[in-house]
Formats: sequence, C-alpha cells, structure tokens
Amino acid sequence: MKLNFLSIRSLLAAALILSVAGCSTVYYAAYEKVGIYKRDLLKKSVVAARDDQKQAQEQFKDALTRLKEITKFDGGGAEKAYNSLKSDYDSCSKRADAVHKRVREVETVSSDMFAEWEKENDQITTPALRDSSRQQLSDTKQRYNQMHSALVSAEQTMTPVLQKFNDYVLYLKHNLNAAAIASLNGEASSIQTEIGHLLDSMNQSIARADEFVKTMK
Repeated sequence: MKLNFLSIRSLLAAALILSVAGCSTVYYAAYEKVGIYKRDLLKKSVVAARDDQKQAQEQFKDALTRLKEITKFDGGGAEKAYNSLKSDYDSCSKRADAVHKRVREVETVSSDMFAEWEKENDQITTPALRDSSRQQLSDTKQRYNQMHSALVSAEQTMTPVLQKFNDYVLYLKHNLNAAAIASLNGEASSIQTEIGHLLDSMNQSIARADEFVKTMK
C-alpha cells in the first residue's frame, strides 16, 4: 500500500505518542511501516545530538565572551551587565538540557538496535553469513562506543561549568558594583578556562559523531 504524505505524518505522529507512552515495540513498528528502521533512527539521533552540541557550543562561546567583557567592568551599567550574563547562563542551561535529552535518546535507540541485531544474528542459519553479520555488529559497536564516550564526556563537562557559572551569576545578583565584580576576576578566569576545555571536548564529540554517521550510510 502506497502512503501519501499526510498518512506518513499521521503515522509518525502516532509513533511519537506511543514512544512517550513507553510502548517502544509499537513505536518502532510504526516507523518500519514507512521504511525507517532502528539503524536510521540511531543515525538521526546521533545527528540531532551533534547539532544540539553545536548549538550549545555556540551558546557557551557567547557566555565566554560575556565573561571576558564583565571582568573589564568599570562600574557603569552594572544591572545591564548582570542581566546579560544571567541571560547567557539561562541559554546555556537550556542548551545543556537539550543535549542531555539527546544523549539519552541515542543510548536508548542504540541499545534497542544492538539487542535486535544480536537476536537476529542467532536466526541466521548460514554460518558464513552469520559470522559476517556478527563481525559487522562488533565493528559497529566499537565505533559506537568511541562516539558515545566522546559524547558523554562533553555532556558531563557541561555540568561543573554550569555550576560555577550559576555561582557567579547568583553572587553578582546581590553585589552589583565594580568592587564585587573585581573580586571575582579570579573565579571568572577559572570559568573561562573550563569553558575553553568544554569547547575542546565538544569539538572532539562532534567530530566523532560525524565519523560515526558516515559509517552508518
């Protein structure tokens, strides 16, 4: 049966509802009806996680610029400076939450895909084909683990950066003067260094994700 665009949209919408409800079997079956399999969903999830990291990376870059600017604060427009920094923190936190959700999505889909692959390998009766499929599974798992390790490393690096960033913002909220900001220059420098490390970690994660997606084509 040939499905039109509206039918596909309706089916995918239903699949989304089922996934939220936790009915993963029906969720995957709905996608398979339109030719989208776990392998495709994993690739899409990895691409989405990579793109969310890129967006988070840009937001943290903006925060880094803001932190450098505020350390040069001379006493004018204290409240404006604080509001801008608070806005940057909120945006970074929002982007970090999006990355966390994407990573969990990648982990769920990959786990389901590998479990299915292993189960179906046992159903192959031709030894040569079974051995070949098992080797492909092993190779894919190895590439995935490398990508996942980089993804989680970058994800986890965001947490301490956000904690320090939040400390800085909360302190400034009640100390909007040049002297207080000057006293935090050392802390600001520390946060800037950590953000720099985070950006490097994200670059590695994004590169690993790109490499993994290419092997999934």
